[in-house]
Amino acid sequence: MWTVRKHAIRICGMKTYPLKFKPIYKQRIWGGQKLREVFGKDIPPGEKIGESWEIADLPADKSVIANGELAGQTLGWAIKNHPKEIMGDEDFSGPFPLLIKFLDAEDVLSVQVHPDKETCRRLGKGEPKAECWYIVSAADGAMIYKGLKKGVTREKLAEAIKKGSVAQMLAKVTVKEGECHFLPAGTTHSIGPGILIAEIQTPSDTTYRVFDWNRVDKSGKARELHIEEALESIHFEQRGDNLMATRFGRLADCEYFKIDKGHQAGGSEVLVLPGEMKILIIISGCGTIPAAEGEPVKFKAGDTLVIAAMYEGAIRFAEDTEYLTVTT
Repeated sequence: MWTVRKHAIRICGMKTYPLKFKPIYKQRIWGGQKLREVFGKDIPPGEKIGESWEIADLPADKSVIANGELAGQTLGWAIKNHPKEIMGDEDFSGPFPLLIKFLDAEDVLSVQVHPDKETCRRLGKGEPKAECWYIVSAADGAMIYKGLKKGVTREKLAEAIKKGSVAQMLAKVTVKEGECHFLPAGTTHSIGPGILIAEIQTPSDTTYRVFDWNRVDKSGKARELHIEEALESIHFEQRGDNLMATRFGRLADCEYFKIDKGHQAGGSEVLVLPGEMKILIIISGCGTIPAAEGEPVKFKAGDTLVIAAMYEGAIRFAEDTEYLTVTT
């Protein structure tokens, strides 16, 4: 995936360099302060921040570039004006094909499901969504809910929703740091408390809640559920026992994205050639990547960078570094 050349180049008037972005923070009823504690992110003190949207190109949420000559422009603007340089395809018209987040689950998330393409067509709304969870950290005994138990049917789940006993229908999976869990569209899921996650997903915010643990917000209001849409979206054959976790090498490979896990020792280099757009998610460690001109771009744990398709240069690791490489 990574090959050899010596320095960054300038193409078609754009200096190709690693793009960094201003995070978009989302307050959530289940969020906490781990994004500050683990990654040093500048989130509002004392607020329940559940999500940091690292790279987004959705109608209501657009990442803004934080460095270099394109600083202040949105990712969507940059792609529209430099499709060949960034995406490797002069005819690419957007939007950016991925949504990258960090999730801090201090409390349990709602039980939910995302639709696939066929369900979206059948319902006449929504966008399909597949996602992958990389466990950055997890408290002892922390678990996720990943699919339904064997033998749970639509009828049984519908009855459990009426009785408020949905939790009894879910497959519980204990998680550990360094695991990756792929969740294809149609998988019923939730995240338990005490887990920090790097989430790679298709650019969709379509979520159908099945159950929210009877919680209410500060005003005493329960969040909206989407029972009819959820039951239409669930693939009942997708269960925790047939949705395995990965830990090394190629972590996920689906029609939307590929995820590879890398580790480099301090003082090492990885050299890259032009070819395809890559996303780097830095889990631990730090280093630099040269730009076409000026100072190298620094990175540290918690950073997410877009490496333009036409970029070439050497990634230099100042410390032992663990990172994810995402391609489409």
